[in-house]
Amino acid sequence: MTARLVLATTNAGKLVELRRILATDPRLAGVEVLSAADVALPDVDEDGKTFADNALRKARSGVVACGLACVADDSGLVVDGLGGEPGVRSARYAGRHGDDAANLALVLERMAGVTDRAASFVCVAALVAPDGREWTAEGTLQGVLVDAPRGDHGFGYDPIFQPLGSALTTAEMLPEQKDAISHRGKAFRAIAAAIAELASGQPAAP
Repeated sequence: MTARLVLATTNAGKLVELRRILATDPRLAGVEVLSAADVALPDVDEDGKTFADNALRKARSGVVACGLACVADDSGLVVDGLGGEPGVRSARYAGRHGDDAANLALVLERMAGVTDRAASFVCVAALVAPDGREWTAEGTLQGVLVDAPRGDHGFGYDPIFQPLGSALTTAEMLPEQKDAISHRGKAFRAIAAAIAELASGQPAAP
């Protein structure tokens, strides 16, 4: 099986993580995974109301731009004590898109004195084929927010997110430990079957 798949993201940390997750599936061994930069995908406004809206928007735009199957995701941190924020605005919570340090600092600032520390990481992965077929898959990781950043791995809000049942933040986990339980790991493992069927040319039910 030889096929090309575009990961429609310009986030370097996310690109590394998604390639690592997909590389563990033997069904995708013959799939060449390209980045948004490899095919010069345009930026897409992520102003949808849901994670699925944004993921599909990015994947659809990618297909129109390059003519190849595209997979995209939208993911973020949902904090109970902040009424669900930052949610779909996770990447630009502090104002500038992709400023991880500022976003994380703002969450901690707004959580000062808040006793309800429950939070979840949510990811929706979307696959769009050149023929218009579409698939989505969702993954969620439940946890709590710690008071101060811990760990040097991962990116985004990983240093302040501690999964339920773990003594480590996701930034303190080794990459393979995080992938096994993460929201992105769950979503992309769920959509891998559709990627494999699409790449092999066999009919895949959306």
